[in-house]
Amino acid sequence: MSTERITGRTLVDDALFGRLVHRVVHEKDMEAQLAVRVVDQALAFLGACAANPGTRLSPSRLVDHGWHTFLMYTREYAGFCDRVAGRFLHHSPEDGDVPVKGASIAATVAALAAVGFQVDAELWAMSAECSQGSGGDGSDTSGSGSCSQCHQGCHNSS
Repeated sequence: MSTERITGRTLVDDALFGRLVHRVVHEKDMEAQLAVRVVDQALAFLGACAANPGTRLSPSRLVDHGWHTFLMYTREYAGFCDRVAGRFLHHSPEDGDVPVKGASIAATVAALAAVGFQVDAELWAMSAECSQGSGGDGSDTSGSGSCSQCHQGCHNSS
């Protein structure tokens, strides 16, 4: 049995990966090395969403930047969804006073690992922070939503 993990970047061609990284660098004023990691983990996140239909997963704050960037490339994103998931992976933000429950970051990380993706623990470190001083399961008991949702309250639709 192989213990080798796959990277998110293997889910798209090199040209698209480079374009996504370039946009993250310039729009988020991010170092190139970090942007490479962010885009890789955003793609892995989407791969985990594809492999877990009916399960809501949520990106970390940093990983969400990669997902939002990919969404800007609507044709490429739609093609990716068809190819990888066989369906469109909808982006569902939280609206107003009605919080939408996504998976905890810890549950999302577990889903990534279960599918076989490399997990960049530093980009998902929020799960450890949320587990300390929360309900212990990575859920946010403060009411802010920051532990189980991205910076804009996003999750995949189940």
